[in-house]
Parts: sequence; C-alpha cells; structure tokens
Amino acid sequence: MRRIPGLYIPAFLVAQMLIVHWAAGNERAPAPPDLARFPVELAGWKEYHDDPIEARVASELGADLYVNRDYAQASSGTAANLFLAWYRSQRGGEKQPHSPKVCLPAAGWVLVASDELALDTSAGPIRVNRDLIQNGAARGVVLYWYQTPRRAIAGEWNAKLWLVADALRDRRTDVALIRIFVRSAAGGDEAATTEASSLARSFYPVLRHYLPE
Repeated sequence: MRRIPGLYIPAFLVAQMLIVHWAAGNERAPAPPDLARFPVELAGWKEYHDDPIEARVASELGADLYVNRDYAQASSGTAANLFLAWYRSQRGGEKQPHSPKVCLPAAGWVLVASDELALDTSAGPIRVNRDLIQNGAARGVVLYWYQTPRRAIAGEWNAKLWLVADALRDRRTDVALIRIFVRSAAGGDEAATTEASSLARSFYPVLRHYLPE
C-alpha cells in the first residue's frame, strides 16, 4: 500500500473517526467469544503457562478480552508467547489495538528490522508483520497481525482503511490483535522466524473458528 504523506495523516485520522462513528451509529457489535476455550495443543505446540494480564496493563490496552499464553514446540522444545487482545468495538477511537511497534520499545526492546511475511495456512494465505527486536544481548522475532471478521491485515494503515470499509458495510468494528514472540537462540533470527511462523500457521485456523464471524 502506498505510504500516506505526513501532511495528510491528521486529516485522515479525523475523517476515519467521524466515518466510523457515523457508520457504527447502529453498530451490531458481536457477542464476546469464549477465548478461554482455545485448545491447549496446536499441531505440535502445547501450552505450558497461562499468564494473566496485569490490571494496570489491561487498563492501558483497553481491550475487552485477552489471551496471553506460553506454548512449547514438542519436537524442538522452542518456547513461544502468544498474545491476543480482542476489541468488541472501535467506535469513537477510544479503544483500538496498540501496535507492537509502540508497545515493545516501551518495554525496552529496540526495533532492528521490520518487514512482512506471507504464510500459507489450512484456512487460507495470510500476510503478517515481522519485527526483529533486541534488548541488550537478547534478540527475538515478533509476528503480528490484525484480525477482523473478514480478513487478516498486516499493516497498521491497511487496518485503519479496512476499518472504515467494514464499518460502512457490516456495521461492525470488532478486531483482534495477535502477536507471537520467539526468542532468537542458537539458530538466530531465521530459526526463530520459522518457529513463530509454525505457531501462526497452526493458530490461525483455530482463531477463525473462535472469533465472531
């Protein structure tokens, strides 16, 4: 997608807020999904820790539901963190997903590189963001995307544009942010990317089943 010139960003954000607020005047917000029923095993990955979100962090993020789990890959023993924040409505702009590009630096991680990956899953192909991050001697790979009832979206600006289109068409603005984190170990960033991609491929079909259609 073509980058939006900086001069037009404030105008675009105001227009987006007004359009979404108008379109969602009769919003058909869905019933919350039962995210606690996500499987503890996902095609070779098995949950070993469920980490509740601290009240302070939950208040800052403003989501309606959270999942924050650690999974381990049975064959390699690789650990991965799976975080999901689900927003029932974005009407008014007060409650919207926080980009990991903002949250991770606040936690001490430095963004080293960023790009997008195309992943094939049993529920269809998706594109996700990949961020390579570093904190002192520690490195890691983050994959994330925004999930709406109709599509998986990688870029932040694409997510904002589709929000307007879907609010006009469906009278819904619900969205989930999905983030997968794997530390880079002996195999480096590429090995961590492979493991994170494996979990994303296993998780996406399950996600489509549990989120409201």
